[in-house]
Amino acid sequence: MLIVIVDFEVARDDRDTALATLSAEGRDARALPGNLDYSVWCDPDRDGRLRLMHSWRDPASFDAYKLTDGFKAVGANLFPKMVAKPATQMHRVVPS
Repeated sequence: MLIVIVDFEVARDDRDTALATLSAEGRDARALPGNLDYSVWCDPDRDGRLRLMHSWRDPASFDAYKLTDGFKAVGANLFPKMVAKPATQMHRVVPS
């Protein structure tokens, strides 16, 4: 399994738009083969600070997602609203 975490911040006035964008994309991403979860969290102390976490069965599933129109549209919509470069982490889950 692959877990992808993206932390980013938008201006307070752009927060609701960012959440709506991610919510709509979440519905589409969850329907894709290999998607196991797509969650968005808000920082309780900073209005514009958001975390997107999604998990995929394998890296190939995530790579296929990155080629979708939805993934590209989210980037095109959100990157201009970000106040700094996003921080992305990728983790492979090691079976125990």
